[in-house]
Amino acid sequence: MRAINEAILHYSATPEGKDFDVEDIRNWHVDGNGWSDVGYHYVIKLDGTIQEGRPITKTGAHCKGHNRGTVGICYIGGGITEGKDTRTPEQKESIDILLRELIEKYGILKISGHNQYSNKKCPGFDVPKEYSYLIKDPKLS
Repeated sequence: MRAINEAILHYSATPEGKDFDVEDIRNWHVDGNGWSDVGYHYVIKLDGTIQEGRPITKTGAHCKGHNRGTVGICYIGGGITEGKDTRTPEQKESIDILLRELIEKYGILKISGHNQYSNKKCPGFDVPKEYSYLIKDPKLS
């Protein structure tokens, strides 16, 4: 198993309220980009359903220069050009649950947004601030 120490959140840059799923994104990434698979490890649908994408044992293709040692999580939404936080309450709950599971299983120490590594609006909110309650500072333990 590869070492995973960070989760990076993304949005799908799709119209607000219009549902898509991991197969849609897989088609965009494989057919549109010529990739071997969907770039994200997890996709969160509007109703909060957590779908598995690229196997977590494989390096993702979700954040150029920051794919090794990370897990990519994408929620459906964000708008086409607005770049806003369109997470539904169900998506927020599922992201929280998934992050807790990943922290427990892999010892993740950092939760970031794509916008921290790229000049993009994705995922439409301040990820470290939003999820600071999930990460314990090892210096304080």
